[in-house]
Amino acid sequence: MRQELLKPVLRMLPALASALVALAAWAAWLGWDQRRDVHADGSTTGPYETWQVIGLVLTLLVPVYWAVSRGLTASAVLGTTAGLTAAAWYDWSDDASGLFVIGVGLVAIGSLAGTASVSAVIVLTGRGVRRAAP
Repeated sequence: MRQELLKPVLRMLPALASALVALAAWAAWLGWDQRRDVHADGSTTGPYETWQVIGLVLTLLVPVYWAVSRGLTASAVLGTTAGLTAAAWYDWSDDASGLFVIGVGLVAIGSLAGTASVSAVIVLTGRGVRRAAP
């Protein structure tokens, strides 16, 4: 009976691990940069630079590839998406206008589409484990 209770928990561990990796990657690449850059003409950009976002994406390719190559495609896609969405929510939720919700939604949609696309490419190129239908 106890073993039956542990099965759902054990199945969620890969997704939880993917989410934690995504959270840590966000913190490492984007979490420390909170200030907007003001240019001489008065315009502002940021707070993130292009190289930071590229670094985040390249960093997350490694755990996504690892998980998909072991047949954990759903965990890689959903866990990474959940981790990035939670990180964006936490990072941006101090916005008084409430518009951060739109940005968080875009992060969720973009990370879901991106990780699903990358996972599909990994599987279709034969790098991922294909499970036979029962």
